[in-house]
Amino acid sequence: MTRTKLWQKVGVPLTAMVIFLALWEALVWVNGWPDYKMASPSDLWPAFWKYKELFLIYGWQTLWRTVAGLVLAVVFGVGLGTLMGFSRTMRDALYPLLVGFNAIPKATVVPIIALIFIGADDFNTVLIAFLISFFPIAVSVAIGLSTLEPEYRDILRSLGASQVTIFWKIALPKTLPEFFGALKVAVTLAFIGTNLMEIVEPHGKGLGHLFDSGKINADYPLMFAVLIALGLLGILLYYIVVAFERTFAGWADRTPG
Repeated sequence: MTRTKLWQKVGVPLTAMVIFLALWEALVWVNGWPDYKMASPSDLWPAFWKYKELFLIYGWQTLWRTVAGLVLAVVFGVGLGTLMGFSRTMRDALYPLLVGFNAIPKATVVPIIALIFIGADDFNTVLIAFLISFFPIAVSVAIGLSTLEPEYRDILRSLGASQVTIFWKIALPKTLPEFFGALKVAVTLAFIGTNLMEIVEPHGKGLGHLFDSGKINADYPLMFAVLIALGLLGILLYYIVVAFERTFAGWADRTPG
């Protein structure tokens, strides 16, 4: 990798983060806000260090349950999107249901799930992460498959290709760019679902619980430190998705430079 590409891939994002933190620090300093109103970046490291063991334990709990929900969302979303992409009848039948379900605020669904499955803490959290993140995956796959040019299908069928062959050779590769674009969105949604359940359901697990503890104790540096930790985990998963995208769909990147 050349120095220019290394700077573009590593240096630019890090520089943007440093500028963001500097502006945040300046905003707090200029307004003279105390840490119980708005914690500054300089207040966060002491909070991280003081509760470092809790961040490791709760961070892992949040991460694995988010990933589990995301994996379920990928499996279910791809399956549902494939069904909708190849069948106009299923698209017409399922799109209104999916849109209606996605329009329901998930914050209202969390207490219902917590009451239905009382005590199943991990299951509840994974379920909410799944429910909130499968929609963009299903829709992107459905759109990608439904817009497949019929000429390709006709040519392959005339050559004796089966429906499975058409899917693997033409439909699936064509859908990959849309799929990975939706997966990047689903990563952030899965974290939202996980933390909603961790905050609402008092099971004492995850970064959401740590955030709630900071709120109860009016420990604002801890609350903001949890938010930064969640952001870092989200960035980590995002770049993992980007790595998979470059491996399996790198041919679709036409960005100059």
